[in-house]
Amino acid sequence: MKPLFPLFAILALAAPVLAQGEPDLTGAEPPPHGYWVDRMDLSRVEQDWSQARAGRSVDGRPLTLGGVVYKHGVGTHASSDMLIDLNGSATRFMAVVGVDDERKGLGSVRFFVDVDKRNAASTPVMRGGDAPRTLSVDVSGAKTLHLRVDDGGDGITNDHADWGGAVLILKPGAAEQPRMAVPPAEPLPVVGAPPGPKPAIHYPRIVGATPGRSFLFRVPATGKGPLTFAASNLPKGLLLDERTGILTGSLEAPGRTDVELTVTGPKGSATATLTIVGGTHQLALTPPMGWNSWNVWGGRVDADKVRAAADAMVSSGLASHGFQYINIDDTWEGARGPDGVIRTNDKFKDMKGLADYVHSKGLKLGIYSSPGPKTCAGYAGSERHEEQDAKTYGQWGIDYLKYDWCSCRSKDLKAPYALMRNALDQSSRDIVYSLCQYGMGDVWTWGDSVGGNCWRTTGDITDTWKSMSGIGFSQDGHEKFAGPGHWNDPDMLVVGDVGWGRPHPTKLTPNEQVTHISLWALQSAPLLIGCDMSKIDPFTTALLGNDEVLAIDQDALGKPAGRKSIDGKLEVWARPLSDGTMAVGLFNRDVDPAQVTARWSDLGLTGPQPVRDLWQKKDLGTFNDAFKATVPRHGAVLVKIGTPK
Repeated sequence: MKPLFPLFAILALAAPVLAQGEPDLTGAEPPPHGYWVDRMDLSRVEQDWSQARAGRSVDGRPLTLGGVVYKHGVGTHASSDMLIDLNGSATRFMAVVGVDDERKGLGSVRFFVDVDKRNAASTPVMRGGDAPRTLSVDVSGAKTLHLRVDDGGDGITNDHADWGGAVLILKPGAAEQPRMAVPPAEPLPVVGAPPGPKPAIHYPRIVGATPGRSFLFRVPATGKGPLTFAASNLPKGLLLDERTGILTGSLEAPGRTDVELTVTGPKGSATATLTIVGGTHQLALTPPMGWNSWNVWGGRVDADKVRAAADAMVSSGLASHGFQYINIDDTWEGARGPDGVIRTNDKFKDMKGLADYVHSKGLKLGIYSSPGPKTCAGYAGSERHEEQDAKTYGQWGIDYLKYDWCSCRSKDLKAPYALMRNALDQSSRDIVYSLCQYGMGDVWTWGDSVGGNCWRTTGDITDTWKSMSGIGFSQDGHEKFAGPGHWNDPDMLVVGDVGWGRPHPTKLTPNEQVTHISLWALQSAPLLIGCDMSKIDPFTTALLGNDEVLAIDQDALGKPAGRKSIDGKLEVWARPLSDGTMAVGLFNRDVDPAQVTARWSDLGLTGPQPVRDLWQKKDLGTFNDAFKATVPRHGAVLVKIGTPK
């Protein structure tokens, strides 16, 4: 076979047939001077699903290609990156590659071997059932080896990609062994300066409520205090506390009202228009912003931790940037009484009192249940008690319900959610309704029809690059089903101290956190903080409190972003905004910094356009046909393009 690059030879062979002189890679012992790749720290392998496994498939079964079992090798899943620091100690890399037999003919992938950032070998698209191929690459004197797998161009489903018998042949007497590369230290990204002393009114700028039901809204405003608030043209039934900026009362009639808000302090004043919409099913006109207990506390949540989160939401300043929900996840539930009414357990002795405490700060309280008999943690669900529970939530003062599928046995995915929607409609209180069933049945196509205000589109997120990026970048195409009052939810945020009961600093690098928030904001996702609010650090506060970024998520037009271009692991996402401009994210999913280009032809733009960097809060100039930026590994640049109307 004619070589594709002078440093390597690629042999397409059905294992276990071997080319003359090629060693057997199936056994327990390596070839002479061989070092199995699966001896390295595979936790550093990045992939879009599950985790790389030593000597096993990604599903944990014997690593099998073409009917042959490999005792050594690495089972991965597309897309994946394995970056190895060779230290100049190796002379050759070899592996047998293909889709693991466990997929029974399904899946499609491509394999790439890069040596010192130059492609040295690749395969065509390999599908499940195809004959394995042997890769043999000269790495003499090389510093780095990058083993990559992509999805073959049709998504990652069933893409169980094996590097069977992956081995490095070392120089005799090599002083150092190869190891998984450690990413270089990165400078802390700029995520925006803290708000200045001059008053400012932030987002959201539109809110809805049902006439006759309790209304609560905290005006999101910053500035050197003391601040005073004023409003003109308030709808009948509402009052504004001039000291706290908290709007309360009850709308007397349906309709849409533009209210002029003014906030005044020692350093000046600011005005902005808040649109208040009265009517049925007018909740969540922008994506909900707040906090949820699960990603930090898991089953260890209690009333004191919830109060602390509410306190910290105010003291951190994030409540002044529009974060308003304090949501209790699973494990608050107690036994039902003889009358079937749900009770709280000892961790939450007074739910009504807790709600009153949260409301006193201008914040809202959320709760959790399941359409099945049990919640995910095994507590009482709402099956056959929907009307009772909705009534109880209203009496307690609940403002948000996360309804998690878990033990539900219905064969009809829609019916259990429609049933609770009807119950909530009969409640005495407005309750935002969040469907949580992990994207089953393409929920984005029908979540709105059963009254959902948002719906989970994926499985649970974790604080790793592979989880966050795999979820975030898989949302393309869902955007056409979302809009004001009904949003796609790619799960809660994993910045700050998280840990599901054992808190630790997020494993996401600062640049990965910028990607996380940029992508969620572009997609109009609910922004539910999942960290220990009582220990929130300055970087996390600045990351979550950048108002120019939050304005994208909270834009009243409600048109989420989709992918506009892709070049390998470089992507551009964009969305139109209500002021006639466009929000554009430039993303680098690769392991090295790269230049990413947003072309006007991909964005539907023409002529010279001004560009503003939203994280750095600065104008970058005017560009004619495209905007280019060098983006850090796993990082993002978020810009606004165009002149506001």
